[in-house]
Amino acid sequence: MAVGYVLVNVSPGQEYQAFQTIKELENVSDATLLFGDYDIIIKLEAESLGIIAKTVVDTIRQVPGVTGSKTLAGAEV
Repeated sequence: MAVGYVLVNVSPGQEYQAFQTIKELENVSDATLLFGDYDIIIKLEAESLGIIAKTVVDTIRQVPGVTGSKTLAGAEV
C-alpha cells in the first residue's frame, strides 16, 4: 500500500467547497482544512505511487478553486 500527502492551495473563498469535494474522492483517506501556507492537506492511500500521482493530476488538481499542490510520497523502509 502506497501513501502520499498532498498540500493544496485554493482560491480565497473556495476553501470549504474544495474541501467538501476533495474529502469524497477515491483514494482520499483523510483531508483537513489548514491555516497557513496551504489550505488543505490530503492523505492518499492506493496500491501504488502511480495511482497516487494519477489521482493528484487527474482529479485533485481539477477540483474547482484548486490553484496549486505539492505532493509528498511516503517512504517504505
